[in-house]
Amino acid sequence: MRLAITIVGILLIVGAALIPLLMSPGRANAALLKEGQTAPAFSTEMVVGDQVQPVKLSDFRGKRVILYFYPKDQTPGCTKEACAFRDGYARFQQAGIVVLGCSVQGADAHKAFIKKYSLPFPLLLDPGKKIATAYGAANGIPVLGLDRRITYVIDGNGKIEQVYPRVDPSVHAKEILQALAAKPAPAGKAVNAAPASPPKPAN
Repeated sequence: MRLAITIVGILLIVGAALIPLLMSPGRANAALLKEGQTAPAFSTEMVVGDQVQPVKLSDFRGKRVILYFYPKDQTPGCTKEACAFRDGYARFQQAGIVVLGCSVQGADAHKAFIKKYSLPFPLLLDPGKKIATAYGAANGIPVLGLDRRITYVIDGNGKIEQVYPRVDPSVHAKEILQALAAKPAPAGKAVNAAPASPPKPAN
């Protein structure tokens, strides 16, 4: 009996030690993009409020784009990060900066996340992980198949301007604003096809 209890205890200790390693967001299957590289093009759908709309990266040509990948809707860290972007969203709008979130969840999960926390920016749909794979964010938490928490700032010419491979969800939005405040506005002429803020859903 004591032997069985000892074995169970050892297994629990080993399991507890392995879980953080398996769920470590520092592991992604693809290499991260580097500053100066062309941001991979994508064409998908985004959830804006309770609406689903088509979107392409090229829609935002001429504008800075913050593309942030996160593991899962409504989890503690992801909620902190999204709410930080929400709370700083007026400043991003004033600077003409587009904010896009991206994870593997579907439209219903994104809609619920947006509604619960009044998120004013779109969440991209990436069911096949094509966007996450192109940006080195896919399977960042291998045991769960969730995206790595990473952010890219893309300039107005479609180039990677800045990479944030390690993110503190609660202060990340402020970190980006402070960094961009010291930089000039992006080069390139903005097009009218996509405003900095997502369009309001029709009643």
